[in-house]
Amino acid sequence: MMMSVTIALGAWYLIWRWTSSLNPDALAFSILVATAETLAYLGTLLFAFDIWSWGDTPRKMAPKTRANAGLSGNGPINIDIFITTYDEDPEIVRLSIKNAKMVKSPRNAKVKVFVLDDGARYCMAQVAKQEQVSYLSRLDNFGYKAGNLRNALFHSTGDFFAICDADTRLFPSFLENTLGYFRDPSVAWVQTPHWFYDIPECDSFGKILVNFPRQLTFLKLKTKNEKSTNDQDPFLVDPGYFFDVIQRRRNRNNASFCCGAGSIHRREAAFQVANIQWQKSTFKCSKLNPLNAKITKRFAIQHSQIAPFQFHVSEDLLSSIKVHTNPKWKSIYHPIVESKMLSPWGMNAWAVQKLKYAGGTFDIAINHNPIFNSKMPWRRKLHYLATFFSYFSCLWVLILLLTPILTLFTGIMPVSAYSVVFFAHLLPLLITNEIAMILGGWGHSTHKSARTTIATLPINLRAFYLALRGQKFKFQPTPKTPKFDGALRYIRFHLGILVLSFLAIVFGFCNFFLFNGTSSAASLTVNVFWACWNAWSVIPIIRAAFWKPAKGHVALSTNNLNSTEGSHHHVIAK
Repeated sequence: MMMSVTIALGAWYLIWRWTSSLNPDALAFSILVATAETLAYLGTLLFAFDIWSWGDTPRKMAPKTRANAGLSGNGPINIDIFITTYDEDPEIVRLSIKNAKMVKSPRNAKVKVFVLDDGARYCMAQVAKQEQVSYLSRLDNFGYKAGNLRNALFHSTGDFFAICDADTRLFPSFLENTLGYFRDPSVAWVQTPHWFYDIPECDSFGKILVNFPRQLTFLKLKTKNEKSTNDQDPFLVDPGYFFDVIQRRRNRNNASFCCGAGSIHRREAAFQVANIQWQKSTFKCSKLNPLNAKITKRFAIQHSQIAPFQFHVSEDLLSSIKVHTNPKWKSIYHPIVESKMLSPWGMNAWAVQKLKYAGGTFDIAINHNPIFNSKMPWRRKLHYLATFFSYFSCLWVLILLLTPILTLFTGIMPVSAYSVVFFAHLLPLLITNEIAMILGGWGHSTHKSARTTIATLPINLRAFYLALRGQKFKFQPTPKTPKFDGALRYIRFHLGILVLSFLAIVFGFCNFFLFNGTSSAASLTVNVFWACWNAWSVIPIIRAAFWKPAKGHVALSTNNLNSTEGSHHHVIAK
């Protein structure tokens, strides 16, 4: 209800904004800001559609026969667990192997664990041998993670396969709780939420405390017994809001996309979609002029291979699009945490991860956009459009971020007047929007999401620029070891916003009280408020750049392998 009221008030505000509030003395600036506000409103509409209602898929018992799982033939149901790795510490991978071996096998199911080492390391092969699991490597890294998975699928025979990153530690219940969805023969994959069990938490003195485990449960709300999150998650990586709100509610339209780790897939679906794509690609290559010098050997190889996962930096998102385009297949989002993994520690790991996400999403939006594919249902299109729009928001968020600074320095206003009519249109919208976000967030902080948008702003702008230039983004695994030096280069933009906001506020007050400037008291109040809000929004990521764990903190990850509770894997030298 509150979201409906917010949408209505937003439309009312924008109609008034465009028809009655543009500043004729600074028309270009006023139109620019009004355009940014309009685009932000469109983002709100898409977000509202994204989270409008929830629709969990009813859980079923794991199939006991191949026929129950939509498979032909007799015998057991074969399941492969793939653990992908490239340059991660072998001991981190060992923990993932141990947990994969502890996964309970449903009745009449046979489970096999594979280590997929794209680094072709002798030490990793030895770990796999010691843990008595299968080891696969290849001669090159073509296709990155997608190529690694492709190689594994051609060297395995499982009817279903689960994907794990090097640090993904499955719970024993993983297969028992997810395999039942495949009783529906049209289910292509099941995605489970990511849970970072080692998200650092520190108080004002910089002490580290192990974060309480967080299970993503239905209508999870914070209680008085939970720890305060004010000093938690300095790198803003907790994915709870994305998984528990956005992914879960997209499930009603079978539009929750695959996020790689923690997912389980039907082999038939992966290869059927790959075959269709392969046929289209080979037909396209056959029509190209063989004398064209731009057709390199690598290009020809890439377009002549059957690729169950798309060779892309965001292979999971692009592969999801290919499956969701096929009306035969659908996806399921399982809302209960079934694994735990490591969060990025340090600004370097955080920036690598965010640039990879943004670069891959922009490239897909520009070159592989499903919005123009007639075969994809329109509801799924809107969900993907919401994802793309959230990344493109860096363009208008930048405008809105700089507007109060410019107004305080120059006195140029984006509206004709900060009048009673202005506040009558704006304040109800802001209040109802805040209430709607709180209710729609199921207890997750909406302010953290807004701070994350501003924190990643320069990274997203860079990714957008590179995508426009056609630069291919390379797959770079998120570093799993802490690194705290060189963090300042990631916050130069945020420091600039903080300093400019402070100077603009000081200048605005001086201009109004000491020099009798032309700005009104209402203009000063509004722009000082937004400048303070923006400054407050950049402080968390600036603080993260200076954050370090307590000296001498040692956290061992060799304990509690079966527990949903975990400890930090990082070992910090004294």
